[in-house]
Amino acid sequence: MMRPFLFFTIAVVLFTACNRKVTVGKNNATQYDGYALVWADEFNTNGRPDSANWNYETGFVRNEEFQWYQPENAYCKDGMLVIETRKEERPNPLYVQGSNEWRKKRPNIEYTSSCMITRNKQQWQYGRFEMRARIDISKGIWPAWWTLGVSKGWPGNGEIDIMEYYRGMLLANIACQGSNRKAQWFSNTFKTDSLGGAAWSAEFHVWRMDWTEEYIALYCDGHLLNKTGLDLLQNKDGSNFNPFKQPHYMLLNTAVGGMNGGDPSSTTFPRRFEVDYVRVYQKK
Repeated sequence: MMRPFLFFTIAVVLFTACNRKVTVGKNNATQYDGYALVWADEFNTNGRPDSANWNYETGFVRNEEFQWYQPENAYCKDGMLVIETRKEERPNPLYVQGSNEWRKKRPNIEYTSSCMITRNKQQWQYGRFEMRARIDISKGIWPAWWTLGVSKGWPGNGEIDIMEYYRGMLLANIACQGSNRKAQWFSNTFKTDSLGGAAWSAEFHVWRMDWTEEYIALYCDGHLLNKTGLDLLQNKDGSNFNPFKQPHYMLLNTAVGGMNGGDPSSTTFPRRFEVDYVRVYQKK
């Protein structure tokens, strides 16, 4: 979600089937050979998401995005987490007349959404991360499931975009700090039209990350989207720090517009990012 300004687009997706033994255990979670389920949120209790797992970002946060983040737009209903993006106008409490700073120069909030974050509540180093969700691919909508490292500021803390969508593209991104103090991105993108467009986005899909001491591999519905060795992901600032050899926390959010999200003016609201579950497995 901290944005790449240059990434590689591959025209043909090279799919790799995921090898797994499927059985059904507690909470209907898939059981994988050699892995134990160490954390999950199944979102089975109606109302606010579990406060033992989630904090919230608030306000205008990053990327000159249009939405104001607030907890009220995230709720659980009928076994699903819903992050609802709304078009609603009210005064911007940060507004300063004459300011050129993007958070302060807007007289009004025009959109609201939620960014849920496990920082200071749940964190993990290595494992298999899995989410079943239905994403909205309307114009201007920018949903994501991603992680950030607990130590150092961005991009030196490392970022993994397990699921990200904007402007007709599904993305699988990994970033560390480059030699120019900016993010160095290892990214692949896939046009959603080639996946099935609106019919594809109307269905639930399973995103997965396998993060080991050797590599990070990102999948959608068992198809490999990006695999990058950890040896390539050390920060290039002379620190010899590898941000993917430390714990990460996760974020779930929908943004609107901003530096990459596109123009939402023709989109009707509200829009929903629906999550069936998020699970983390680690090797036994």
